[in-house]
Amino acid sequence: MKFSTSFVVMSLATLGLAAPLNVPRANPCFQTGNVALPAEIQNGVAALAKAVTCNAAKQVRPNVPDVTSGGITFSSIDFANSPGDSPVGFALKNFAIPADPKQADKAKLQNQLNTYLAVETGLRSNPNPGALLNKLKGPKFFLQFQIARINQATGVAVKAGGTVEHQLGKVLKNAPGAKAAELAQVQALAKLV
Repeated sequence: MKFSTSFVVMSLATLGLAAPLNVPRANPCFQTGNVALPAEIQNGVAALAKAVTCNAAKQVRPNVPDVTSGGITFSSIDFANSPGDSPVGFALKNFAIPADPKQADKAKLQNQLNTYLAVETGLRSNPNPGALLNKLKGPKFFLQFQIARINQATGVAVKAGGTVEHQLGKVLKNAPGAKAAELAQVQALAKLV
């Protein structure tokens, strides 16, 4: 008995045995919504998905699970757990590095940043992240600022968006509730590279 190729494929598809075509890849565990992400966020999702795990049993923001990178959980470094501080004030206290940036633990800062980036992605993937997202940006940009300081001090070549000056601007622009003294402290750190 001779079967045509199209008959075999149709038969397998009817039985549910044919491989599906163009099946979209599932989002990472922290990207819980379906809202399209800005390109600069979307471009980092694949790398972030390799570094971050999620605890679906614990939410740190509405529809966003707690995340861990390199043994550091977001809930353990969440600025919202310190309501007396502005987000940038919290970052100054909790993400400090030695006076000589060459002595800093860049891997630890990167893992801390990964958790903030994953929570940001989760927020952005859901509708109307609003004020939650705006407050999250201060510590996120401060971590990026600290990593930029380390990179500059150690001679790591970076793209224009990764410079100390660029990240300083991002911190200062995304500092809701920050005191003038906190902003002055961040500006002073920019000179210590």
